[in-house]
Amino acid sequence: MHIDDQAIAAVGAVFRMLIPPGSVVLDLMSSWRTHWPLGHPRKRLVGLGLNTVELHENPDLDEYVVHDLNREPALPFPDNTFDAVVVTVSVQYMTQPVETFREVNRILKPGGRFVVTFSNRMFASKAVRIWRQADDRGHAELVAAYMDYAGNFQNMRAGFMNPDTSPPGDPLFLVTGEKGAGAPATPPPNPPEE
Repeated sequence: MHIDDQAIAAVGAVFRMLIPPGSVVLDLMSSWRTHWPLGHPRKRLVGLGLNTVELHENPDLDEYVVHDLNREPALPFPDNTFDAVVVTVSVQYMTQPVETFREVNRILKPGGRFVVTFSNRMFASKAVRIWRQADDRGHAELVAAYMDYAGNFQNMRAGFMNPDTSPPGDPLFLVTGEKGAGAPATPPPNPPEE
């Protein structure tokens, strides 16, 4: 496990608190566990990740897609597909986070929720440099900045989700936002060639 049992329980509590029953959910950067809370009904839970074997072994997923978003941040789903998108303890490995967050906004339904949870644990050899150099507060500010630069997210919030068990357990932090009604921000055009 990437995080301890108390932090895993906090992930489930976050999902229960922020994702309405009956939602269609994408677990982005999914692996062999989603930590979906037991008894919390959903319509469909889709995983997108790198490892076919791990995705196949994930008991929470209704279906999965193998896709490397660091090579291709365009997500293979139509506009307005999901009620919620979650990234659990993996955002630190995104090499094109703003582009990926922009795609998350595209595939969310208007008002849909984006839930990013993370801890202070990581595989240092895989995490991006800016993440390795930041502290917990810096991580939250960084994820919020990704969301802000991606555009069309509103009601963004961040927080420490398990102060009763951490320390000594692993901390769990949250950054969340909702898809706005407008169009996502478009990247600035490239400067003209001389």
